[in-house]
Amino acid sequence: MAAWRTLLSQVRPHRGRIIAGGLLGLAGGAAGLIQPVAAKMVTEDLLAGTPVLSTLAMLTSLLVVGAVLSACGRYVLEVAGENVVRAARDRLTERVFRLRLADFDRLEPGDLMSRLTADITLLRSATTNAVVTGATGLVLGVGALALMATTDLVLLGATAAVLALTLAGMALVMPRVSAATQRTQAAVGLLGAIVERVLGAYRTVKASGGERRESARAAQASGTAWRHAITAARWQSATGVAGTLSTQVTFLVVLGLGGLRVSQGTLTLPSMIMFLFCLMYLSGPIGQILSAFTQVQVGLAAVRRMQEVDRLPAEPLEAPGDPGGDGASVRFRGVRFGYGGAVVLENVDISVAPRTMTAVVGPSGAGKSTLFGLLERFYDVEDGAVEVAGRDVRDWPLAELRAAIGYVEQDAPILAGTLRDNLRYAAPDATDEQIHEVLARARLTPLLDQLPQGLDTPVGHRGTTLSGGQRQRIAVARALLRRPRLLLLDEITSQLDAASEQALRQAVEEIAATTTVIVIAHRLSTVVNADTIIVLEEGRVRAAGTHRELLMADDLYRDLAAGQLLPTAIS
Repeated sequence: MAAWRTLLSQVRPHRGRIIAGGLLGLAGGAAGLIQPVAAKMVTEDLLAGTPVLSTLAMLTSLLVVGAVLSACGRYVLEVAGENVVRAARDRLTERVFRLRLADFDRLEPGDLMSRLTADITLLRSATTNAVVTGATGLVLGVGALALMATTDLVLLGATAAVLALTLAGMALVMPRVSAATQRTQAAVGLLGAIVERVLGAYRTVKASGGERRESARAAQASGTAWRHAITAARWQSATGVAGTLSTQVTFLVVLGLGGLRVSQGTLTLPSMIMFLFCLMYLSGPIGQILSAFTQVQVGLAAVRRMQEVDRLPAEPLEAPGDPGGDGASVRFRGVRFGYGGAVVLENVDISVAPRTMTAVVGPSGAGKSTLFGLLERFYDVEDGAVEVAGRDVRDWPLAELRAAIGYVEQDAPILAGTLRDNLRYAAPDATDEQIHEVLARARLTPLLDQLPQGLDTPVGHRGTTLSGGQRQRIAVARALLRRPRLLLLDEITSQLDAASEQALRQAVEEIAATTTVIVIAHRLSTVVNADTIIVLEEGRVRAAGTHRELLMADDLYRDLAAGQLLPTAIS
């Protein structure tokens, strides 16, 4: 019932256009419904020796008018169907973009893309054609049955008996169509996930010789989709055959029983011809009703996959706020957090003063990047509190909190488009003057001078025309253009040479004079001059202090420094 309600909710905003298309189609069908009456009139005229030209002209006119009305109704319904698909796709796309990161991490991007494209397209026929065609078929079918009733009740009873058996069979088949369609769409989603996985690591796949293995995995998913699609097609074919067979069986029953009644004098020949015409006409509405049932089942399968996304919690859609102010303080108070039951941070207490640079170091898996995820509220703490500028992050409007933070991820993602597009992504209203300012602070002016079209130079898919170090510095410049109160830098020098690292380190130290900076680093040369260095180990704060203090007081930090050939002697 929930799927039905969702399906009808897709129709409701477009009901005016759908009703108009349905009425046009109904009028076209009604014009055809007069044909059996005209056939009876022609037969009576022929038997009476009366000219039939005028009757035939009327019949032809009705056919033309009915065809035109039906075509207009079909066009109106197609437009309504496209409107339904567009509205559903826009709504679901926005929903996907607002999913909480904790839920998004459990999903496959390729499967989500399948839900946004292939699944939603199925709504077109289910919400417009199926609803209107089924309703039209039902009305016209009742009209045809009414004409049959005025002609001969015995033949009508025989017709009704055959149709009842057919509809009973359909009721058993339709759920199988829905189930097979839903499994098909799920398999198509899996195929999309496999393709997205390969495209996201295309160079790695080729360098590893993984094309054959990945092709086999894709072929397996494609085969699964094919098998379920064949099953759905089999059941859909069964409904079509049943509809056709029931019409043919009914025709033979009426022909035999009607001929007997004509021979007995209980039914006139024109009346029998009219009844047969009604029966032939009835095959159309029956086909419409059966087709509508099938399309609705297909649509329900798509709706159920959409509902799986709708049921996931989403972040509020807010206008970006103005956080205002200079550097913000940061405080972790007894923070505990884990993924899937595995504890990542335990009893973490950290205090960061405004307009300082704080470095977080430690072995891989110590929970360093998780600190950033909690500050951005990608995840919420299980216990304790995270504060920015003296306010619990859960008390900040989400858009305002994130507007106060500049975040540079470890892999420094670059979006397809121009350099200007990438830099202004977090600050759409930034001026060229502001852009040039942050490029200078990120030591990117030489790169800009080399680009053939300057800021309007395309950077390729995921920044393929740029080096790793250039992508990292562009990500830093993008974060700075937002003028954040808090700047989070996750491994920003991992792909830089010594000269570029030195330049960027100087830039970060300058930024820390006005903005609070927290840096995650494996290369300690980046952070030896930090105001405070925090050492994490197995999700706990092991030590905190300056580079010199930690060399004296902490064995782990001393080992890390020695492993990177940093000065370890204390003078």
